[in-house]
Amino acid sequence: MKNDRGSLMRPTPLPESASRPVVTPLSPSVVYSSDTPDMLDAQYDGKLHGYTYSREGHPNADVVAQAIDRMEGAPHMGVMTSSGMGAVSAVLLGLTKAGDHVIGGNQLYGRSLRMMSEDLPRLGIETSLVDPGDVAAVRAAIRPETRMILVEVVSNPTLRIADILGLAALARETGVLLVVDNTFTTPRGFKAFDHGADIVIHSVTKLLAGHSDVMLGYVAARDADINTRLRVFTVTTGMTPSPFDCWLAERGMLSFDLRFDRAQATAAMLADHLAGLKGVRRVIYPGRHDHPDREQAAILLKDQFCNMVSFEIPGGRAQANAFARAAEGLNFAPTLGDVGTTVSHPASSSHRAMTPERRAELGMSEGFFRVSVGLEDPKVLCDVFTAAVQAAAE
Repeated sequence: MKNDRGSLMRPTPLPESASRPVVTPLSPSVVYSSDTPDMLDAQYDGKLHGYTYSREGHPNADVVAQAIDRMEGAPHMGVMTSSGMGAVSAVLLGLTKAGDHVIGGNQLYGRSLRMMSEDLPRLGIETSLVDPGDVAAVRAAIRPETRMILVEVVSNPTLRIADILGLAALARETGVLLVVDNTFTTPRGFKAFDHGADIVIHSVTKLLAGHSDVMLGYVAARDADINTRLRVFTVTTGMTPSPFDCWLAERGMLSFDLRFDRAQATAAMLADHLAGLKGVRRVIYPGRHDHPDREQAAILLKDQFCNMVSFEIPGGRAQANAFARAAEGLNFAPTLGDVGTTVSHPASSSHRAMTPERRAELGMSEGFFRVSVGLEDPKVLCDVFTAAVQAAAE
């Protein structure tokens, strides 16, 4: 009897075309079919390039990873993860073991701090939190069992600048890995591998994707073996992102340079505007002359001071609530990097797990806000902040 192959549950091949799509195709398939066991072996052995099971990689993830690789100058293809914290976790958990020691910047993103202070110690990995702008303090914290130093170029949300050049020299001297979270600065503002980083992390969710509709992370290592270890760990722990998020991120990245430059220019204007308002206690922006790390910012960032502005108003939660209610048209949300301006309040979001005393030590009062500047008309944006600051002072 003739076999009716039309009844078999196999996908119909795509029609052939002499032309090609101008948009990367979305590949949602969870599994990929190989012709023979020998072919599958060849793929797993690296003799043939191909996909097997999407948790182990898929085309849309590779497309985005290669785009970020080019931006960062990564020596090996980076690994995409399902979130920025997935990338942080891959480094902290995938490259350390019980008995190791990790040094982190004392003003990391709140969830990174939480992992450093709660999760790693629970697994027998000791940690120290140190000011990344003070290389002598970091040196003093290094032990024989220290495995890595994790820092952000620009801290979240206090916008302090790490001494990356000094830390890179210290890492080379001591054989410790320097891990740089480059989310705030992005490769347009700072190329971490060029400045001595061993591992670079991104929350692609933020500026790179740029539309608050993607949850993705990225991590790449200078050393090929470490890069492989990161990839294996993310596959084993199921950190692989969805093809759709990767597809959306690629779309967002096509406009990244334009978005970054526009938002950065507006951020500089907003910082100066806020500094001139009665009712604003202080403004933090790396491009301003009164920034505490202005010299370091000029060395590392040149004139790319990014789109983040932090400021403080007098008073407590009541004044913070009044400001948020009066900031008409702005999104009060714990995120950054969107096309629209977002305002976040660390005491009630990213750093809520800290005691008020600990937040005060880092300069985060109830009146402290972080602004991720978007693409709005600068004058309109300044007018909104003026009205909100005035409402908080009433």
